Amino acid sequence: MTYFTKAVSLLLLIALAGCGSLQNDIDVPLPSYSSELVVECYLEPGKVPSLAVTTSVPYLGTVLPQIPNDVTVTLTMPNGTVVPLPFAPNYRALIDTTGEKFYSHIGRDPLVARPGDVFKLDVSDSKGRHITGTTTMLAPIAIDSLEYKFNDKPGSERKAYVLIGFRDPATLDNCYRYQIHKGDPAKGALRRSPEVDNSVQDRLFNGEPILLGTSFRFSAGDTITATLYHTDIAFFRFRQSVRDARSANGNPFGQPSAIYSNVQGGIGIFSVLSSTQATKVLR
Repeated sequence: MTYFTKAVSLLLLIALAGCGSLQNDIDVPLPSYSSELVVECYLEPGKVPSLAVTTSVPYLGTVLPQIPNDVTVTLTMPNGTVVPLPFAPNYRALIDTTGEKFYSHIGRDPLVARPGDVFKLDVSDSKGRHITGTTTMLAPIAIDSLEYKFNDKPGSERKAYVLIGFRDPATLDNCYRYQIHKGDPAKGALRRSPEVDNSVQDRLFNGEPILLGTSFRFSAGDTITATLYHTDIAFFRFRQSVRDARSANGNPFGQPSAIYSNVQGGIGIFSVLSSTQATKVLR
């Protein structure tokens, strides 16, 4: 070992020995945080109205949902009838994998809704927190075609993609969420997580025929069910903001994203899911 090499090694040892003095623990005071009510309410014609009410928590707080039990919920129907939604949480949906949605409040009778109907939501608790919201049911959009095509690969590598076809109305700001489930609908396939779950808006193809596709992921003999939801721009922005927030969470280089809401007095979404479905077996 040369004299120069020895000198460099000695300097490195001295530098490493002094690194301990570079550590300095700092207590960063966090600003006070006021918890808000969080609401997710998706009305569906023919299904009993339900919604999930939770509370927001600080960024460094617990990740478990906080479910208040002192919340009063009412739904105002298009004819002015006020329907209470009692507190009756299905906690099992938080821990199982059946695809069942969690709700904290649920009504008794299936919802009757027609395109153009306006619904109002009122949520309040004993702490004085109060959320209101209004939503309108959009007309369902018919699925004109549900097609598939297989690749030319052999054996288990032979897969098909799926195309959903429909026509966008001439009005602006129509948005769509489309899902594809695999399995027999009569055996609960639609309650499981979908193979595909995406959202689009008509900014680039307003008033035109639309084809929405998938990757090569389905096999011969699969039963597929396509569900097309016609949604407003508020629902589209809410889903996009949730996706962006999930992507940024824990990413030091990600841009923080706030959750878009269409309710007043808190955080959340209130919407009517207007949908059509088509099922096909891949032969």
